[in-house]
Amino acid sequence: QVQLVESGGGLVQAGGSLRLSCAASGRTFSYYAMGWFRQAPGKEREFVAAITRNGGSTDYATSVKGRFTISRDNANNMVYLQMNSLKPEDTAVYYCAAANRLYISRHPNEYAYWGQGTQVTVSS
Repeated sequence: QVQLVESGGGLVQAGGSLRLSCAASGRTFSYYAMGWFRQAPGKEREFVAAITRNGGSTDYATSVKGRFTISRDNANNMVYLQMNSLKPEDTAVYYCAAANRLYISRHPNEYAYWGQGTQVTVSS
């Protein structure tokens, strides 16, 4: 079992940057593919980025590709989302999630463990 705690959200102006962190408990963190999702008010939860167990492969939603970077540190049970050139439409609650699978997925149902979320607000 994995417990996830996100941090690093906040209020930022358009064009600014934030770095989200997700701390994972458990000794088997490296068994899990990790993903970031977000949910804006009145909208469904959507895929943002994902990374394989060893960090060798990543995937990004079209809307964030080139602006966001996902990374992980298996030695310290951490996963990160560096967000640059933020836009007002990036405003949402951002969630970290873990999937016990070899290949990464864009589907929330593939992720068994979720954090509580961290709010990101981008002002225009």
